[in-house]
Amino acid sequence: IETEQVAQERGLTVCTLEQLGGRLDIAIDGADQVDEQGWLIKGGGAAHTREKIVAWSAERFIVIVSPEKLVAELRAPVPLELLKFGLSATLSALPPAEPRDAPLSPDGNVIADYFGDVGDPRSLASRLSSTPGVVEHGIFAPELVSEVIVGEGERTRRIAGAKALPR
Repeated sequence: IETEQVAQERGLTVCTLEQLGGRLDIAIDGADQVDEQGWLIKGGGAAHTREKIVAWSAERFIVIVSPEKLVAELRAPVPLELLKFGLSATLSALPPAEPRDAPLSPDGNVIADYFGDVGDPRSLASRLSSTPGVVEHGIFAPELVSEVIVGEGERTRRIAGAKALPR
């Protein structure tokens, strides 16, 4: 929402995803963590639900990070967007998850963090997605990513993502 406001203030035309038919040619964003298999954690800024929809809607999703964002394996915290209704029940199903002392998400939901072991990201993503009350989580599968660009001073390094592979 803040990006949209700044763009409009600068005279740019802003379209909704719906106005574009639900598809984008390209989306570019950052990430909080990128592991060796191409899994991402996003959502430090609490917009991971919208970011995941944009990534999924894009023909090419490019992630740009600095070298310190590269990790051997993902680690907590994993951002969560949770419904306000039944919040205590949802949190009790996901120990150790805690609500952030932060504003609600752009869509009016509670932002929280999961502090447990990430282990196998696909398994944890499935567990989080199947927990009632979880709107979305910040684990992004490699299948969403076309490429990761790592900025290293004046040079960049490209890592092909699963979305870029022939299907």
